[in-house]
Amino acid sequence: MSHIDLIPDGTMARPYRPPLGQVLETLGSDVLSAAHVPDAGLPIGEPVVHDPDDQLEDRPACVLLAVGARPSAPEAHELVRQAGARNYHAVVIKDRGADLGELIDAAREARVALLVASAGIPWRQLDALLTAAISGPGAVTTTYSSVGMGDLFALANAIATTIGGATCVEDAQGNVLAYSNVPSQEIDEIRKQGILGRKTPLRPTNRLEYSRVFRADGPVRFASLGPGHMRRLATAVRAGAQLLGFIWVLDGSPSVIPGAMRLLEDAGRIAAPHMLRSRNPSDPQRWQRAETFRALLDDEVSESAAAARLGLPPDSSVAIMAFAPARPLPQSAGAGAAVTTVVDLVSLACEAWHHEAVCTASWSAVYAMVPVPEGTTPARLVRFAADTAGSVRKSVGISLHVGVGPVAARLEEVPSSRRLADRVVRVLAETAGDAVHVATDEQVRSRIALLELVDRGDTAADRLLEPVRRMLEYDAAHSAMHAATLLAYLDAFGEAARAAAELSVHENTLRYRVRRLQELFGVDLADPTERLVIWLQLRLLHMRGEFSSVRTRLPGWNVRSQR
Repeated sequence: MSHIDLIPDGTMARPYRPPLGQVLETLGSDVLSAAHVPDAGLPIGEPVVHDPDDQLEDRPACVLLAVGARPSAPEAHELVRQAGARNYHAVVIKDRGADLGELIDAAREARVALLVASAGIPWRQLDALLTAAISGPGAVTTTYSSVGMGDLFALANAIATTIGGATCVEDAQGNVLAYSNVPSQEIDEIRKQGILGRKTPLRPTNRLEYSRVFRADGPVRFASLGPGHMRRLATAVRAGAQLLGFIWVLDGSPSVIPGAMRLLEDAGRIAAPHMLRSRNPSDPQRWQRAETFRALLDDEVSESAAAARLGLPPDSSVAIMAFAPARPLPQSAGAGAAVTTVVDLVSLACEAWHHEAVCTASWSAVYAMVPVPEGTTPARLVRFAADTAGSVRKSVGISLHVGVGPVAARLEEVPSSRRLADRVVRVLAETAGDAVHVATDEQVRSRIALLELVDRGDTAADRLLEPVRRMLEYDAAHSAMHAATLLAYLDAFGEAARAAAELSVHENTLRYRVRRLQELFGVDLADPTERLVIWLQLRLLHMRGEFSSVRTRLPGWNVRSQR
């Protein structure tokens, strides 16, 4: 056989295979996370969808999408072993709450990476996201694919040039992430304000417009609402069920091209991996741990998978703390920065407590999970939480309520501890005013028990005592406060001075109102059983917000843009 010289050309270039660590960083743990990685530098080839009825082919370096595989089934373990034998570098399964311990062992033996996909992402979209993340620089599959991964400004310019209108890319909260600057494309006053403030300006129609885009299956057109407001096209960007953000294109003069809606739909699909990549901070490992913690809080990841991603043993003892504002923050340009600062301060304090601590933020609270060394007392956890909240107040002027859930003996108990921490925050929001306040679930257990009665619906109208029913009906018809007065009086254990101070009325006025409501509605405060039941029903109704009183406050950052 004669020797043949091979002249390199474009058709013979080696396929681009980015390292596994880069692919995971690009997509983020909301899409794909690692249960076992033998080497983060492992080169990754194209995804291959596996049909259980087909024989597994030899595909060096590729990613096997194990569609239909059940992590606990022996067939899944065998598939992982075969993937290693056939030179695959990674296998992707969906985590549906199963214990991944044995499958991780199988992956370790087969020397392949075991990756876990979010249950909410269809396999078809996962295939597309992986393909986009793995595609090499300059790969040409669509108009937009020459844009470097994560470069949202370049992507905005590519969309604007292709469709013919000034483009803006926003995150799910309406923050402006990037915008186009193509010459000769006009923008209106609203877009100008959004670029300058880096956030969609608040307008009465925002909620309706964003809701319409969110609910639509594809791009949406909006007509001009008058001077200073141009026609618009918009589409949502998603990774599975998760909303990543929005793309807005202005339709000015000249108008966008005839196929703009189809091209914008393509742009929405291609923008997903770019937005996932751009969300990752400079420390991807810290970000991925935070995202895993968020999934664990929501009970969306199994204990074994969470342990592998967090680097903690499954039987780690941890405390869950919920840090929530004592009152809603105003919707302003600086509110988002303030929340970010709170997250950073809480994270710093928790990592000083223990290097394996992890924090994450949701719309209503900042959550922390701190390992608890043996012998740690609840009082010490409360002191730590109070010191952390105090630091936040001094630094950014935000008062916090902190709920400390029961110590979880295993990671699988974290969602339950989080729910109790949330209930503590709800109790503090009603009772502690604006001051920094911290409590454990045990310290407010009686009020938590009331919340559980409320959540079960145990204040049904058909079970109210007749005096309570008549009182509420009279108050609603006459804008009176008999129910609030009686609740304050019973809360104060019959001490008129305390109840009067709570209601900001004179003590004699309070006594007159109590006598009057007993006459009007037949309330028998001398009967201890009736007194107890009346107080319980009024307390539960008040906690459900079914009549007003001076203490009506709910926690929440309240910094999301109007939708």
